[in-house]
Amino acid sequence: WWRASSRPTTPRAPTRREAWVARPELTLSLQFADTGDRALLPRHKVKRWLTAALIRPAEITVRCVDIIEGRNLNHDYRGAEHATNVLTFDYQSDPKVVADLVLCSPVIRREAAEQGIDVQAHYAHLLVHGALHAQGMDHQSGATARAMEAREGEILMGLGFANPRGVVQSGDVVAIDAGVYN
Repeated sequence: WWRASSRPTTPRAPTRREAWVARPELTLSLQFADTGDRALLPRHKVKRWLTAALIRPAEITVRCVDIIEGRNLNHDYRGAEHATNVLTFDYQSDPKVVADLVLCSPVIRREAAEQGIDVQAHYAHLLVHGALHAQGMDHQSGATARAMEAREGEILMGLGFANPRGVVQSGDVVAIDAGVYN
């Protein structure tokens, strides 16, 4: 009997590499109409943040825009007269997620400054938020909002960011019909 030949009787947790390999495939298009924060959004980081939020393969276009384009899109698709931080256009959610995420860079910078948070962390949060919307999650009512916020917090903490809403509380994930969300 050799001590080195014994095998563990309980399964081990996957290594980081094994966990990463198990992630759904993501085809990413990254566009910068507003180039102000381009250095904060290197392709490998954007892909990592989005992939962490995915439960199925995806084709996602991320477009960073200025105030004018952000306001126009928000007006045309949501009837609002102001730019918002992120718009999610989800075209398909099963078997593959197909979506566009539009990030309004000036709004994101302003929000980060107002909240006293790192701009890159705010981008990561909004990309995760948009990816969850693209998969059918919603924050329009109490139970669905709590589930989405809890999931966002878990993902962001797993990526090394602070939970933007404090303590994570587990909740059921609730799916809704596809559409355009803030």
